[in-house]
Amino acid sequence: MAMHCSADIRNFAIVGHASSGKTVLSEAMLACSGAIGRMGRIVDGSTVSDYHLSERQRQISTQTSLLHTTWMDKKFNFMDTPGYLDFMAEALAALRVADFALVVVHAQHGIGVGTERVWDCATDCGIPKIIVVNAMDKPNASFNDVLDDARAHYGTRVFPMNVPINPGPGFNQILDVLRSDVVTYETTGRGRFTEEPAHGEWKERVARLHSELIELIAESDDTLLTKFFDQGGLSEEEFRSGIHAAIQQQLFTPLFCISAETDVGVARLMDFIAKYGSSPVDRQMVSALDGNGKEVTVTLTGTDPVAQVFKTMNEERFGELSAFRVYSGTVKTGMDLLNSTRGITERIGQIYVLNGRDRGAVSELHAGEIGATVKLKDTHTGNTLCSANRPVRLSAPEYPKPTVHAALQPKAKGEEDKIAAGLARLHEEDPAFVFTTDSELHQTIVAAQGELHLDVVAERLRRRFNVHFDLIEPRVRFRETIRATGDSTYRHKKQTGGAGQFAEVALRIAPAARDSGIAFRESLSGQCVDRVFVSSVERGVRNACTEGILAGYRVVDVNVDFYDGKMHPVDSNDISFQVAGYWAFKEAFLKARPCLLEPIHALEVRVPEDCTGKVIGDLSSRRGRIVGTDAEGPLQVIRAQVPARELYRYASQLRSLTGGRGVHTEAFSHYEELPPDLEPQVIEASKKARANH
Repeated sequence: MAMHCSADIRNFAIVGHASSGKTVLSEAMLACSGAIGRMGRIVDGSTVSDYHLSERQRQISTQTSLLHTTWMDKKFNFMDTPGYLDFMAEALAALRVADFALVVVHAQHGIGVGTERVWDCATDCGIPKIIVVNAMDKPNASFNDVLDDARAHYGTRVFPMNVPINPGPGFNQILDVLRSDVVTYETTGRGRFTEEPAHGEWKERVARLHSELIELIAESDDTLLTKFFDQGGLSEEEFRSGIHAAIQQQLFTPLFCISAETDVGVARLMDFIAKYGSSPVDRQMVSALDGNGKEVTVTLTGTDPVAQVFKTMNEERFGELSAFRVYSGTVKTGMDLLNSTRGITERIGQIYVLNGRDRGAVSELHAGEIGATVKLKDTHTGNTLCSANRPVRLSAPEYPKPTVHAALQPKAKGEEDKIAAGLARLHEEDPAFVFTTDSELHQTIVAAQGELHLDVVAERLRRRFNVHFDLIEPRVRFRETIRATGDSTYRHKKQTGGAGQFAEVALRIAPAARDSGIAFRESLSGQCVDRVFVSSVERGVRNACTEGILAGYRVVDVNVDFYDGKMHPVDSNDISFQVAGYWAFKEAFLKARPCLLEPIHALEVRVPEDCTGKVIGDLSSRRGRIVGTDAEGPLQVIRAQVPARELYRYASQLRSLTGGRGVHTEAFSHYEELPPDLEPQVIEASKKARANH
């Protein structure tokens, strides 16, 4: 396989809202360049990129696929990413190793919330974008509406590099602004076309667009601007060299129209990427931390190898594959590299370049290349591999917080260890999926980016690790406290041949400030109780607090005063006073108007303005308090405080209320008293759970 120099490589991520046609565009690029004989179809499960079982079953992308081809002597490494917000972490990881983003927008639907999210991610990664308006062959496809929409969102410097002449069914003609000609495509799915100069009104339109583009490019560079005014324009060569620079500085965003399904317009898009798209040379330097935690720069031209794993895949035929980008030096088969994130050495086995599930073996990859290797011992997504002589660590992406939680309940005894190992493996492959074992609630909580993400992960866990479980609603961490004072004296006495047990403890308890925990003190007078037993009584009290009294939840915010007691010179000991302290506290607690506290979460919900009323109404029905609303561009940000008990699967409800356009984040805020009418339900549910545990 021919090696390409860094300047001839084009690494890009194909991103966009769900169902905008990213997978079909990937397929069209492979067909156009001859990498595949003909285009596969999503409905047949025959596309190169959506090859995982869950993708074929659902007919959507759930993972990023790595693809490559050659066009105009340039090596294209491109990544087909999922569009569903549940799998946003996949797009985020791909954008971090890409040199530019190809943002696909559906001609019928325009810019969606998914488009906004990937656009923001690309901006955060500091990479340029090219917009592709796909599905121009569909009825009611409106190019001008999408162009206006894009300019409203992303500024007036979004510029059409071509214009559809006959949009809608039968679409096959495009006006090319760069070459000022009309391109007529065959719609056979092979991307063939003929071209001729534009005539009549199209000639006038292309001349106007061409001069607007020259002006836009001239504005991006002072020397070009001077030439533009001095010469009354730019030469074709100056103009073309300015395009690349203007894209790099993100001073203009090229926009193309295509129909990926019929392979119309794809060849010209690929020409543009080959000529003007970013290469690794445009991002020569990335910052990293050295072995001492000091910031250093990794350069494309450096000799020491530096690579970062951005995706871990488990393939049925090949086992675990680690996809990585080389940022410096050369990575070769058989080489030993340091995993600087985990402090271990890894031997690089066979290296592959991928086209979906097809892989071609190569002996080495140079700086700027993307590939994959197999059977790394302990290297995971986000880890850096480098030379042991010059250890550096590239920053790993921060993944969005999970929005959906569920408790995992094993169905079969004895599978707990297999489930735990499977969960750990899936988290290493996909860091956007997290799990915790909650010792307080006695549940394993799994958390994901949405219902679909959770379903896909659960399916993988069942299939790959052959385990059986249900996903159920997680228990809520309620707390118990008191609203009044209480007093109790408890005598513990036990006679069993030989030394007995004796302790008497008198406690006074009172409510304490919220979030102050349990404050224990003694105010004993005289010699009624040896002070050595004070810590025993405190241990007994704290055990009772951990176990809970009303409903088995932890007791909080109580002041405890151990003020009196009695002891026996022989039978009193540590355990006697622990038991007496435990029961004295329980009795006092039940006399002190006990109540339950519930956790309240702070929510931030971002929704389009037309959905605000529905979302606020829904939050109120969940006993939520609206704290405030703000406008943020075209969106409304609603801030609310809502009981955690009312938020199970809220992300799904929000999506259905907003047609998939609303997103939210939530975090624990504080505890508040549970309304008395709900208390019996919670106590009953807790009793049942404990009986089953």
